[in-house]
Amino acid sequence: MSTLLEIRHLKKSFGGLTAVNDVSFDVAEGSIMGLIGPNGAGKTTVFNLITGNHQADRGTITFRERALLGVPTHRIVSLGVARTFQNIRLFQQLSAVENVLAGRHCRTRAGLFAAALRPRRQRQEEREALARAVSELTFVRLRDCALELARNLSYGNQRRLEIARALATEPSLLILDEPASGMNEQETSELVELIRRIQQRGITVLLIEHDMSLVMRACQNIVVLEYGEKIAEGPPASIRNDPKVIEAYLGTEEV
Repeated sequence: MSTLLEIRHLKKSFGGLTAVNDVSFDVAEGSIMGLIGPNGAGKTTVFNLITGNHQADRGTITFRERALLGVPTHRIVSLGVARTFQNIRLFQQLSAVENVLAGRHCRTRAGLFAAALRPRRQRQEEREALARAVSELTFVRLRDCALELARNLSYGNQRRLEIARALATEPSLLILDEPASGMNEQETSELVELIRRIQQRGITVLLIEHDMSLVMRACQNIVVLEYGEKIAEGPPASIRNDPKVIEAYLGTEEV
């Protein structure tokens, strides 16, 4: 597999706290990769650095051989990097389909003038955006909820809606921050199946997740962080039995 995302010697500090320290790893195109570690390990900070929500103190992030450091968040999305968040960030007063349409904004071309006059090209673009939004809702199995307000959806379905909105941006890389958080066992199993179907569309997936069952079932490769540093990397079988990983999660006495 070719490398889609390359991270080298990434460092980020907040005041006197070093959240990420000299972290390097590659994400292979077409893969499902997990980024795991105890609370406070620096996982979400890495995601925020990739997506431009934070700026690194040192290091490089390269996506399709293009440097991402210093690139605005909206531009990173248009380049093909989409994400969901640990805390759900939907427009709760809007319908499911309107939420997904919001994800199409980066792919529309009409400006304010065209939107006001609504010429034929603008109307065609709106029809195409709506069709894509409905298609993504169908993909995540929320088609029947298209007109429901986001706030009225179950927690698991709100998670799915966030994924549909991210997919509407046409990403090459989808970054999922704890997508199984708050889900029951059945919803988690359905999420694993959804992530695999996303991969089958040719979309690379990078996820943070505390549910080790999901990580071990879904990921081909896993990077483990502790206190902002990478302590292990490899396939699920090797990570499961790595003494450093076991110690990071359980502590020395338990090991």
